[in-house]
Amino acid sequence: MKEIRVEDAVGHILCHDITQIVRGVTKGAKFKKGHVITADDVPELLKLGKENIFVWEADSTKLHENKAAEILRGICQGSGLESTPVSEGKIELKATVDGVLYIDVEKLNALNDIDEICIATLPNKIPVRKGKTVAGMRVIPLVIDRLKMECTKTIAGEIPILKVEPYKKFKVGLVVTGSEIYHRRIKDTFTPVIESKLRTFGLEVNERRVSDDTKEMTRSKILELVDLGMELILCTGGMSVDPDDRTPAAISSTGAEVVTYGVPVLPGAMFMLAYLNQQIPIMGLPGCVMFCSRTIFDLVLPRVLTGEKLTRQELKLMGIGGLL
Repeated sequence: MKEIRVEDAVGHILCHDITQIVRGVTKGAKFKKGHVITADDVPELLKLGKENIFVWEADSTKLHENKAAEILRGICQGSGLESTPVSEGKIELKATVDGVLYIDVEKLNALNDIDEICIATLPNKIPVRKGKTVAGMRVIPLVIDRLKMECTKTIAGEIPILKVEPYKKFKVGLVVTGSEIYHRRIKDTFTPVIESKLRTFGLEVNERRVSDDTKEMTRSKILELVDLGMELILCTGGMSVDPDDRTPAAISSTGAEVVTYGVPVLPGAMFMLAYLNQQIPIMGLPGCVMFCSRTIFDLVLPRVLTGEKLTRQELKLMGIGGLL
C-alpha cells in the first residue's frame, strides 16, 4: 500500500476503514476498506481530517479481495445455487431449489488449508430449502497473491465443489405390517406419520397395502407394489429382533440387495435399506419413526429422494451426529 494526497486518490482503493464520529449522532465507518474513491468523496474525506490516505498500490502479482472472491465463487458454485453480489470481499451462495447440499469435502478442506482462504458451508448432505444460504467465502486480506488463487483453481479442478441436488418425484408404495392391523383389531397410526413426512417433499402414498406378520404375505405385498410401478417402497412394523418380527426377512426374500440392517443412529438403529433391481429403494422403518419427531428416516429419506444410492459405508459413518 502507499500513502497519497486525498485530491490524488480518485480511482484508488482504500486499504483501511475511515471512521466518522459525530457526537450524539454517529460513530462508525464512513468509508470502508476496499472502497473505490470517487471525486465526490474528496470533500467528505477532507471534512474528516484526512489530507492523506493509504490506498492499494496496483501490483500485477496481487489480486483485490473482490476479484479473489469471484474466483472462489466460480470454484464453489455448482447446480442449484446462486450467488449474492460481492460485498467487501465476501460472496454467499444460496439454494435455488429445495434439495440436499452436496460438498466435495476433500477439495474443500484442501482449499481451506491454503493460508488466507476462507470457505464456510453448512454441513454436508443436509436438506436445504430454496433461498437458504449454504456457503460464504472470502479471502482474509485486502489483497492476495495471484499465485495462491491460481493454486485454488488447480486444486478445485473443473467441477464445482458445491451443489444442491433437487428432489425427484417418486411413486411411493407403503406396506403396513402387523396382524393386529391386518385383522383390524387396532387402528393403523403409522400411515399418517409417513404421509406427513412425504408431504414435506411434495409426495404422497400412491399405493398402500396391509400385511400380517408372515414373511410370505409381506413379500407378496412388496412385489405387488413393484408391479404397480412404485419407485420407493416403505415397510412399517416388524423390524425388531423378536422372533415374530419378519419384515427384514421378507424384504430380503424379494431378491433385493440389502445394504444394511442396522445403523449407528438413535432413534432408528433397526433401520433396513435395500435396493430391488438395482434401482428401487426399499426401507424397513422401525417403530420409533411413528412416535419420535426425528429419526434415521429423516436423515436417509431426503438423500434417497435426490436419486442418491446410499452405500453401507455411508450409513455406517452416520454414527457421528447420529444421536438425534
